[in-house]
Amino acid sequence: MQDFAPFEIIDGDYDRGMVLLADHAMNRLPPAYGSLGLPEAAFGRHIAYDIGIEGLTRVLASRLGIPAVLGCFSRLLIDPNRGEDDPTLIMKISDGAIIPGNHPITQEEWDRRLDTYHRPYHRAVEETIARAQTPQRAPLVLSLHSFTPFWKNFARPWHAAVLWDTDDRAVLPLLEALRAPGDLVIGDNEPYDGALKGDTMYRHCMMTGRPHALLEVRQDLIADEDGIAAWAERLAPIFNALNANPILHEYKIFPSRTGPYPA
Repeated sequence: MQDFAPFEIIDGDYDRGMVLLADHAMNRLPPAYGSLGLPEAAFGRHIAYDIGIEGLTRVLASRLGIPAVLGCFSRLLIDPNRGEDDPTLIMKISDGAIIPGNHPITQEEWDRRLDTYHRPYHRAVEETIARAQTPQRAPLVLSLHSFTPFWKNFARPWHAAVLWDTDDRAVLPLLEALRAPGDLVIGDNEPYDGALKGDTMYRHCMMTGRPHALLEVRQDLIADEDGIAAWAERLAPIFNALNANPILHEYKIFPSRTGPYPA
């Protein structure tokens, strides 16, 4: 397990003050865990990772010249976008797939996955963001995810969506820019609500006052290199414009809809 890297940092120009995150970039498992008792096909599904996001993050980081952090382990092992006390941190069942390697699970194993994968990933995220900030200038943090086109026989109409809690500084201009061409259906806190206590944006941005947004792209739109290239072409100038806004480099703590922050 020690030879398995839980994260990858893509270096860039930290002075630009913008960082990309990809919590669910990969579907990999450390060799010691085998396949968690799942068939190989499960790791090509959305339950294992955010399809297309690794490629999109790499292309955008390269094009923008900015740093990024990729999660290198499947969320079937442990979900980096969940708080440590979230009951869905290690899933027993996901979209109908029972995960034998996760149930039953001992407290020792639960803690081992936190210590070996979840916590190192979040340390890498915090250290990377910290390199892009100064006491006077907050970094803009953009988290990239993807969602499945169908959920329980419902065809999701959104091409992309922006998820958020109460800090709308980056969210509103991002929504406006995505909707401006008129060719996309853009969700606002759809198909999920962006207020989740303890998740990556809560932990590294809401609690610290860093401007941020979480962008979800529908997986069928970025499932191949052509789709990734098209979305990178669309998003790069939008992200550059956001980063040029001085308001998106100010520290300001907003209250969370999930309740008070921990003391």
